[in-house]
Amino acid sequence: MSLAKPVDENDHVLGPADAPVTLVEYGDFQCPHCRTAHFYLKNVLATMGDDVRFVFRHMPLTQIRPMAQLAAEAAEAAGAQGKFWPLHDLIYENQDLLSPALLTRLGQRLGLDMQRFTDDSASHRFLPKVKEDFMSAVRSGAAGTPSFFINGEPYEGSFDDEALIDALRFAVQARVPHVTKGQHAPRPRAH
Repeated sequence: MSLAKPVDENDHVLGPADAPVTLVEYGDFQCPHCRTAHFYLKNVLATMGDDVRFVFRHMPLTQIRPMAQLAAEAAEAAGAQGKFWPLHDLIYENQDLLSPALLTRLGQRLGLDMQRFTDDSASHRFLPKVKEDFMSAVRSGAAGTPSFFINGEPYEGSFDDEALIDALRFAVQARVPHVTKGQHAPRPRAH
């Protein structure tokens, strides 16, 4: 199967919109494998630079990870205040302590409007967004977390940084036409 829902304005994105390669992750904030992948991805994104656009989508596996959905909703609440990525990173960096109290402390540390953050979390304002991401994972054939898609196609390899970088470089080469020395390749346009 391929990515069922194209990347759009509702997604959390790092990197240029016109990057030749888009890497989508379906992740769970309480998943230890996602935490490991998070640290690998830091190196992957630094190495790949403007050649990759990274998208994070929620796939909280609530039956086995009771804090996953609450963390996803908290990240969305932080995102409403322009702080999705900082909270995303802090949750993974403190995953072993994940609790409602930790999410509050992290929100305070980021300088969020805590009344708004608390209200958004308590009212489950962003639950529909989390569920939409989850359902797009299911429709895309994601079987667990983390699940990655490169340019809309499932990535079945290892998620360590070397394997991901190799796969992404291969995808870049497939997208950028080869040129003779002295010519410049046109950048592919984003669709």
